[in-house]
Amino acid sequence: MRTSNVESPKDHTISSHGCRAETSHDTEVPEIDLLSHLTIRGITFRNRIVMSPMCQYSAQEGMANDWHLVHLGSRAAGGVALVIVEATAVTRDGRISPGDLGIWSEAHMEPLARIAHFIESQGTVPGIQLAHAGRKGSSDVPWKGGDTLRFEQGGWQVVAPSPIAFEEGDPTPLELDEAGINGVVLAFEDAAKRALRAGFKVLEIHAAHGYLLHEFLSPLSNRRTDHYGGSLENRMRLVLRVAEHLRALMPENLPLFVRISATDWAEGGWDIEQSVELCKRLKTLGVDLIDVSSGALVPTARIPVAKGYQVPFARRIREEADIRTGAVGLITDAEYANQIITGGDANMVFLARELLREPYWAIKATQELGEEPVWPTPYGYAVKRRAGR
Repeated sequence: MRTSNVESPKDHTISSHGCRAETSHDTEVPEIDLLSHLTIRGITFRNRIVMSPMCQYSAQEGMANDWHLVHLGSRAAGGVALVIVEATAVTRDGRISPGDLGIWSEAHMEPLARIAHFIESQGTVPGIQLAHAGRKGSSDVPWKGGDTLRFEQGGWQVVAPSPIAFEEGDPTPLELDEAGINGVVLAFEDAAKRALRAGFKVLEIHAAHGYLLHEFLSPLSNRRTDHYGGSLENRMRLVLRVAEHLRALMPENLPLFVRISATDWAEGGWDIEQSVELCKRLKTLGVDLIDVSSGALVPTARIPVAKGYQVPFARRIREEADIRTGAVGLITDAEYANQIITGGDANMVFLARELLREPYWAIKATQELGEEPVWPTPYGYAVKRRAGR
């Protein structure tokens, strides 16, 4: 492993001979790349590779089970620095589907704690994403079509900043009143306390992909006329409240991340300029890293999907908001992931589907980048044995 780097959002530039040099003076420091350690607050990540939260739709009443343990644990054993548990609902009615994980009650803690413990035992940091689906809730699991579930099918009343359905034909969501909004904040607080007691070392607030907090941010889904709607300041209010409350209850040595959609990819919607302003505010509240994704607020968005298509958003937020970022989206090969870090686009690389295809992607990436990989102990003695022994 590399020498630990305590890295600020923008603490290096590339010198003419390839070494990293601090921007404030000419003293050379070890090159920061995909395999470098990163320390945020009191947590040191063994490299810059993160397993993104990915819904498995395999829980019952929000309870984690053996599938989640194996799914998440195998990627920890595969060498990533941080495993983030999928979007975990802070209320029962905040789930996307009946198969979502939840953390709205004490009963959810024991299986989640088992997962967090195993992840940490593999040298990986356990994280969890806290979420509320908003108007995109009460949906069937995707392999059954993902259609809206009616009440008679086990569905529930969805809520939103305004009574605007996600797409035509969906039930109209209930507009949250002041008491409902306060209840959402409290639900995030209670969920965060449980997550910390369960042993998670990184909390991520889900404010992306068209779910409730993103719905408040975007003028396409937020048509309110009170102090939670209209101006950018008002539309940011709920996200900022949640971030402020979670930072206040978290130990000082543990990091807080926020996932955002940097743009709605739709005219008149949330965009990168507003994202930069939000991230500036989040930094002042003690948020440590922005997980930069995009889209999913409206079904009509036209997204130019291509290799690294979201990486420029991570770079712009890192530079203009002066906050650490994570890059996501169609990052599949080690050399490109490394270039994202060495080129200063982001501080971490978040992998999703590629880790579904290859749980040991991080170990293979270490080999491809010329370093000696660290295998799980029960595997390492075997894979390193000389042929014929």
